[in-house]
Amino acid sequence: MTPPDLNDPVQLAAYRRELRYVARPLRLAGLAFAILGVLLVVARLIWWPVMPIAIPAAALALGAFNMIAGMAFRTLYHARRMKGDQGKDAA
Repeated sequence: MTPPDLNDPVQLAAYRRELRYVARPLRLAGLAFAILGVLLVVARLIWWPVMPIAIPAAALALGAFNMIAGMAFRTLYHARRMKGDQGKDAA
């Protein structure tokens, strides 16, 4: 795979679309965990005060971890894509 020419507006737009879908399920799972964590915090404050604080905190931590991991995978993908096919066998 050759690196895209980021000076060409058409290739830049195509590459941005490509990057948008890298690790998307991981980032969406992180968003879902973060929303779940916020809902659990609200539920703990309003309806269920005996819920241990560790439950919403764990959901928020999982959300943050998934989001950061998704961003890291996307950054690694971008770095590899900019290198091109260097160091890979063309079998």
